[in-house]
Amino acid sequence: MSELNFFEKCYQVAKQIPFGRVTSYGAIAKYLGTARSARMVGWAMNASHRNKDIPAHRVVNRKGLLTGKHHFQGGNLMQQLLENEGVFVVDNQIQNFQEIFWDPSEELQRR
Repeated sequence: MSELNFFEKCYQVAKQIPFGRVTSYGAIAKYLGTARSARMVGWAMNASHRNKDIPAHRVVNRKGLLTGKHHFQGGNLMQQLLENEGVFVVDNQIQNFQEIFWDPSEELQRR
């Protein structure tokens, strides 16, 4: 994975997020060994709209807020995509965040 650029590494992790689960920008950064790069992970997710295979809607901030929603068409698309997967969102906040949180450092290390 070392020959890939940072955005591509972020996309590889995002593609592993299971349907109906979410992770955070910081969790991806930590998994990639760049714990202080959560903002760069956000930039990667914002740029991912060109590639429909990246489930960027499943990446939120550390509190479960849909902080990247303005990068999706229509402003409410991120929430709609999450709700289509059974994620409960109220006022841009995932309600059962701790229950559906997917930690790549735990999940991908097991493989």
